[in-house]
Amino acid sequence: MRYALPALSALLLSCNPEELKKKETEADIKLTVAASVAFTEGPAKGPDGFIYFTDVANNRIMRHDPGTKKNDVFRADSNRANGLLFDAQGRLIACEGSDPEHAAPRVTRTDMKTGKVEVIAGTFEGKSFNAPNDVTIDGKGRLYFTDPVPDATSQAPVRTKNATGVSGVYRIDTDGKISRILVAPDTEWPNGPMISPDDKTFYLIEAHKKEGGTRALRAFDLAADGTVSNMRVHYNFYPGRSADGMAVDEKGNIYAAAGLHRKRGTPETLDTECGVYVIAPNGTLTKFIPIPEDTITNTAFGGPDNKTLYVTAGKSLFQYPVDTPGLIR
Repeated sequence: MRYALPALSALLLSCNPEELKKKETEADIKLTVAASVAFTEGPAKGPDGFIYFTDVANNRIMRHDPGTKKNDVFRADSNRANGLLFDAQGRLIACEGSDPEHAAPRVTRTDMKTGKVEVIAGTFEGKSFNAPNDVTIDGKGRLYFTDPVPDATSQAPVRTKNATGVSGVYRIDTDGKISRILVAPDTEWPNGPMISPDDKTFYLIEAHKKEGGTRALRAFDLAADGTVSNMRVHYNFYPGRSADGMAVDEKGNIYAAAGLHRKRGTPETLDTECGVYVIAPNGTLTKFIPIPEDTITNTAFGGPDNKTLYVTAGKSLFQYPVDTPGLIR
């Protein structure tokens, strides 16, 4: 089956919070027909130039051809795949939250030439993961992924049997060794990870939905050995909905997908407008790109020059032109 996905075309907007609704109305937003997809997540540019993204609710990985605008199913029965990434060898890395009928929570690597799916992280210290959520990569090829404990608003099923039961952030070295670099209480509900272009800063979205929980983009110093230290708040979304996923451009600007149009039964307020928050390396909000659909989840760069920002939100995949090329991380 093929689906038509919407495209978003708008001018970059000023980020004055008091004027967000007014500017949303004034912005030149043009949408095509929405896709028949239940819950989009995890966009990633493949070596073929296609944009791969997950349809979590329908348990599949989709593929979007920017040239023909056509879309198809790349992988059915995706084990509730969420965040995606392509490594330097063009292999697809997928965080799989688990489909109890097929496989446990895990991180996999798919050879795009042969289609072979390899499990690269299935357990840690003898216990299974909770629901791997999102992944990034550094300049040395080391992978970093988040593993929060699923809650009522998560798309992944809650698994308790033999699971770690704690939220954590993990690193997979190029030799396959898995290390946990952050664990509760140092992380509350880790969501999207990202690494700066110079490999010196590790960014982590905390998306704790409970009252008083951290809802912020945190920054850490990233050492050469892949460990992190010196945690600080880079940008605070509280009391609104925190960001979910993010991308980074060549200048180190973060493009974080955050906010809501309507409440969803949690203490999260509507103070955080729904859209992409462009945050400079010094933590300043420089641009805001409004997205008209809940629930916004993630961002990634694509196009021949990596100057097209792709945004997953609700049932839709949006695209948006930017001036600075993005990195594939």
